[in-house]
Amino acid sequence: EPEEINGFPEIKRRVAAVKLWRGKSSRPTTVKLAQTPMEFAEIRQPTGKYIAIPTVSSERRDVIPIAFLSKNTIASNQLYVIPKASLYHFAVLTSAMHMAWMHYTCGRLKSDYRYSAAIVYNNFPWPELDAGNAKDLGAQQSMEQAAQAVLDVREGHQKGRLGKSLAQLYDPDLMPKDLKAAHQALDKLVDKAYGLSSRGRAGATASLNAQRVALLFERYQGLVSQLEPKKPDEKKLNA
Repeated sequence: EPEEINGFPEIKRRVAAVKLWRGKSSRPTTVKLAQTPMEFAEIRQPTGKYIAIPTVSSERRDVIPIAFLSKNTIASNQLYVIPKASLYHFAVLTSAMHMAWMHYTCGRLKSDYRYSAAIVYNNFPWPELDAGNAKDLGAQQSMEQAAQAVLDVREGHQKGRLGKSLAQLYDPDLMPKDLKAAHQALDKLVDKAYGLSSRGRAGATASLNAQRVALLFERYQGLVSQLEPKKPDEKKLNA
């Protein structure tokens, strides 16, 4: 607020500098924004709570730190945002199933994961759940409860003077046992929603991730085949 800006000389100086810089711009929109120098020029995040996914994340992580952010948190160009996202969306996106897909399809910045909206997110085959089916609805509700459990455990570790950041919580060497257990419980439910449990869960993590990727590409191929144009009927063409 204006009275708060007046109480901080350094902020007041910077706001004045922004007004001066914008006023000298050759871009009409920027010149107009000089009238509100205390506000960010490019506020493009959703008007409500949203899921934020970092565009780049360390290759050491098994799970990309994904979070719900409030409308008052301005998303930088290093975040992908998903408006009107629910606990169900968070559950699937933070699961080992989605992470296996991400590891296989994402780009790289040096060796770190580079998430992509066009390739990773838009092509990801979501679980085929029917909201009108009691069993599927129950599966979705169970995933939402498990997702909330992950968020609750994270919040517990982020509180207080010595609270941990998401970067610390998702460091594979420092990840708390209860957070790891919460993610594993969620992973089992998401796997089950995809029918992976019927194919067996034996083997090491690498083997299980291979099963996840194979299942997802099978689903992906099935979806893509529905979009392929049908071959013309040769008999009709020759008639």
